[in-house]
Amino acid sequence: MKKVLIIFVIIVVIVLGGTFGYFYYKSHNKQQEIIENTPELVEEIDTFGYELEDRDTMIFKETFNEMKELLSSETIDYSKYAELLSKLYIIDLYTINNKVSKYDVGGSDYVYPSKRDNFELKVRDTLYKYVEDNSNNKRVQDLPEVKNIETESIEETKYKIDDKEYNGFKINLNWDYTKEEEYDSSASISLIKDNELLYIVEQKALK
Repeated sequence: MKKVLIIFVIIVVIVLGGTFGYFYYKSHNKQQEIIENTPELVEEIDTFGYELEDRDTMIFKETFNEMKELLSSETIDYSKYAELLSKLYIIDLYTINNKVSKYDVGGSDYVYPSKRDNFELKVRDTLYKYVEDNSNNKRVQDLPEVKNIETESIEETKYKIDDKEYNGFKINLNWDYTKEEEYDSSASISLIKDNELLYIVEQKALK
């Protein structure tokens, strides 16, 4: 009887050890996959905090480089700054094929801080609602990528937030995708100037 009990204990230990080892390996392997699919910072525009990552598309990189050159000038053309920021916002928001999951919301870095949480929540519940997780780098879902973007108009405006009025701009944009998509292809973007920085505060459909 004692011998049988010892054998039973040994079997239980082996089974538990094997089960633990399996789940540890699976979990460790998944963590490695997530790390492998984590975007890496390539460049940052100092003071302004705008970032370029290794996953960003060519059109985003070209626009980012324009922004970097503009913001390094002694005198900044804020109309051009607003145009480029709006383009970066749209490219990042609507290029979804390089996002890791629905929680990886593009364009949020350019949104006014007090509006950022609501913006991300809205995008996750609408535009990114059906984006599949790609933390294991095996997603086959067909998702959009912005190919080019054009400015239709730029105008100076004012925008009120929490009873405070800011100077700003309204930029109307049109864009195309690498292939035909049913996603938005135009928008009116409102921005404000807060101290030396510009922020996106509103996006509306063009009529």
